[in-house]
Amino acid sequence: MLASRASERASERRERLTSRANGQSPSLSVAYRLREFKPGEPILDWNARKRVAIGTARGLEYLHEHCNPKIIHRDVKAANVLLDEGFEPVVGDFGLAKLVDVQKTSVTTQVRGTMGHIAPEYLSTGKSSERTDVFGYGIMLLEVVTGQRAIDFSRLEEEDDVLLLDHVKKLQREGNLDAIVDRNLNNSFDRQEVEMMMQIALLCTQGSPEDRPSMSEVVRMLEGEGLAERWEEWQQVEVTRREDYERMQQRFDWGEDSIYNQDAIELSAGR
Repeated sequence: MLASRASERASERRERLTSRANGQSPSLSVAYRLREFKPGEPILDWNARKRVAIGTARGLEYLHEHCNPKIIHRDVKAANVLLDEGFEPVVGDFGLAKLVDVQKTSVTTQVRGTMGHIAPEYLSTGKSSERTDVFGYGIMLLEVVTGQRAIDFSRLEEEDDVLLLDHVKKLQREGNLDAIVDRNLNNSFDRQEVEMMMQIALLCTQGSPEDRPSMSEVVRMLEGEGLAERWEEWQQVEVTRREDYERMQQRFDWGEDSIYNQDAIELSAGR
């Protein structure tokens, strides 16, 4: 009896998680509620955004770790997370999803997805894995917190970064939390929860797929387990990376200065 009920619950969960966007109104998507809602329509408040974050994470965890064969979505973004009448999230649009043999760690295929959401290794090699979905989830989390698009060329007008990830990293380094959070929330949010989500998003979008957490780890971090240790490691790596980058820049600048100085000496000598 208990086994039968558990099977029914698993079946219902599977049906819910594999719901497609086809035939459903785009107004049900998280992206619509973040950026395209009409005057008078409700926005996503902070509690609803938290439900989107944890619900999507659990959905991807199920696809990656509890389906046989496992499923890689390959196009995780706010536009592909649907909301039911109670604003509960459902991972939708499996048009680009890939079934993966459990004996294989990745699959090579033509790169498909949405620019700004695609993991760098997938873009450069065509190899997708669960960690490419983790990257997409991290970008989606940034969308949920900021309300902004993954790519926005209008930021060029303010001499800012086109990519949302780079834009957020810059603000995070500056400690400018207020500039990160969606203004539509009108300061109605929990600062500690925002910091938690931003940290998880940055962990999920690390350049190396091996450094990204699994979706089950993401779920645990959203539930308050293990984030502090992972974040401290990330900060140490990020500091080292930036120091190396700045040293490279200094060497490059010194090289340019040397060339210019040499040119000046030669010109002066020629006179």
